[in-house]
Amino acid sequence: MQTPPPKPLVVIGNLNIDIIIGPATWPEVGTEVFVDQDEVRVGGSAGNTALALQALGHPHTFIGSVGSDTFGTILEQAFAPETCRLIKCPARTTLTVGITHPDSERTFFTTRGHLPHLSADDVIVQLDTVDIDGGTVLLSGAFQTERLMADYDLVIRAANARGATIAVDPGWPTGGFSTQTRSFLQNLASKSRCVLLNETEAMHLSGADTPETAARAIHALQPPGAETVVKCGSRGALVLDVGGGLRWVNAPKVDVIDTIGAGDVFNAGYLSGRSLGHSPAVSLGRAVALASRAISTQPRRYELNENQQEPEPGQG
Repeated sequence: MQTPPPKPLVVIGNLNIDIIIGPATWPEVGTEVFVDQDEVRVGGSAGNTALALQALGHPHTFIGSVGSDTFGTILEQAFAPETCRLIKCPARTTLTVGITHPDSERTFFTTRGHLPHLSADDVIVQLDTVDIDGGTVLLSGAFQTERLMADYDLVIRAANARGATIAVDPGWPTGGFSTQTRSFLQNLASKSRCVLLNETEAMHLSGADTPETAARAIHALQPPGAETVVKCGSRGALVLDVGGGLRWVNAPKVDVIDTIGAGDVFNAGYLSGRSLGHSPAVSLGRAVALASRAISTQPRRYELNENQQEPEPGQG
């Protein structure tokens, strides 16, 4: 029997340049220190997800933006032209400089750059160039694209009108979980078929004290047939859906090299699995395996075992 083609998958959101250097301790003001490692690479939540999907060879479309400078050109060249719709903004490309410390902690500095320029109108024009009927649109990195985030309802309505359902991973709110932010995220969840959060975000949003109770509280906000995914780092992840209930997948033990963007790579594994028709539980296993592989390889590798079995209900 012929395997059906994957359902359409669109990633929308933030793309920027990451400059990672270190390890280093903070120097005295006015002095200079030398470090052993440096890397310039694609960054941003949506950018990381799209890059992982590209590495997997999974059909998708990435809608984002770049600045009008050399770094913008570097970002454009990182993606296959047929998979991306990148809007060039009249601004310098957003840069994130990450300083790694000897204890493996990191400090980040991010410029405003081009990201605030991306608008709902920009995105909807690009949606018209893609057949998304029956597919999923992921809104990623909301708090880095404020102008777009302010008009998410327009994008959601446009996607729904074209036959797609919504997945969201808004990321950590830059101003914390204020009453206004919590209300915004609850409203966003109510329109999202799939919500993907890490456990800290899920517990802050829900007010719950465990990932399981947080998932149940968020799931109650979502439309019928929804899926709630909570990413729990080295403990793995869980998914709550109507058909399969609550399922855990434990993460394998790996030697961690770099966790930056791990949750975004996870999203690529999960949503590509769902696009291929796998169950939420099997897609969760794909996601955990893909993220674990990515964080333990240098340069990063995105490899999957496509013969994963349905995991049993369990606890983290």
